[in-house]
Amino acid sequence: MTKFTKRPIKPINPLKCRSAFEILEALGDCSFQGRNLSTALDVLTTMVEDGDCGIVLTFAGAMVPAGMGELVCQLMEKGIIQAIVSTGANISHDLVNAAKGGPGHFVGDPQADDNELFQHRINRIYDTNLPEDNYLAAEEVLEAIWRPLQQAKDRERREGPWVMPPSEIFRLTGKGLSQRGMRSMLAVAFETETPIFCGATSDSEFCLNFAKFRYRGWCNLVMDEIEDLFRMGNWVRSKEKRGAIIVGGGVPRNWAQQIFPLLDMIDDAHFPGYDFGVRISTDNVVFGGLSGCTISESKSWGKYGPHARFAEVACDATIALPILIGALFDRLSIPVGKNTPEKNE
Repeated sequence: MTKFTKRPIKPINPLKCRSAFEILEALGDCSFQGRNLSTALDVLTTMVEDGDCGIVLTFAGAMVPAGMGELVCQLMEKGIIQAIVSTGANISHDLVNAAKGGPGHFVGDPQADDNELFQHRINRIYDTNLPEDNYLAAEEVLEAIWRPLQQAKDRERREGPWVMPPSEIFRLTGKGLSQRGMRSMLAVAFETETPIFCGATSDSEFCLNFAKFRYRGWCNLVMDEIEDLFRMGNWVRSKEKRGAIIVGGGVPRNWAQQIFPLLDMIDDAHFPGYDFGVRISTDNVVFGGLSGCTISESKSWGKYGPHARFAEVACDATIALPILIGALFDRLSIPVGKNTPEKNE
């Protein structure tokens, strides 16, 4: 036996796998992305069980319309994640679901006639359909929440725009949804005091609604994304250790990672980057794109510490993420169907 033949591949036995955890545990002795997903479970379990580690979820792609929103709500309520960096689009779709009192998206066909869909005012996201009327319902809910807030601000008779970081806008929107009994990521984030950040808020229907409100003359809100950099910096400073669950790439991934170069620029103290990382992505590193760069590459920027423990899974997140989180809940014996925030018990 040599160092190359110490660990045998053990074929997975489906008769012995009766839970997501048992499947991933068995895949740890197999190959390819199955083994990587098993390793991701080990890394994620370590960071969750480390009481000194704060965990941020970066959430890119069309994850909410794909049905991943409730999973994120559960992660917040179980205390698994303490911060989120999302695309504005996922927040927009979350608002759609809240406004409709449940699913606001529908099973579609990637081979559908898009000209016909346009005539029926149906927006297509690959194999998912979103009626334009549902966007309008979300806009109406958003206006119902923000008109009274703007009116209260106007009564202060202060001149100039109303400047606010996106994370506070999301918090107040979540508060309004929660008060209306509307379950959503935004509402649960408010209830669990989980900050949501977005580094490109204007690239979303959520912000287009505020643009429309300003155009109509009743809202003078200005989004200050720089302030949220400082808020994220304070979140990082408040943790002894930090971990990241990275779903996809895009702005959320790097926005959450660039906080360490920022702190290096403005603080006397040196922050060596994230201590843990779990990444699920289909992007390819060989084309030089930021979303494809490995966690190891990010170490050269100081975004991850030299000691960082991490796992990377090349897979569609709608496959890997539910299996990973289901296995985590199995391993940690988290009760099924319990939606009450742990910290409020």
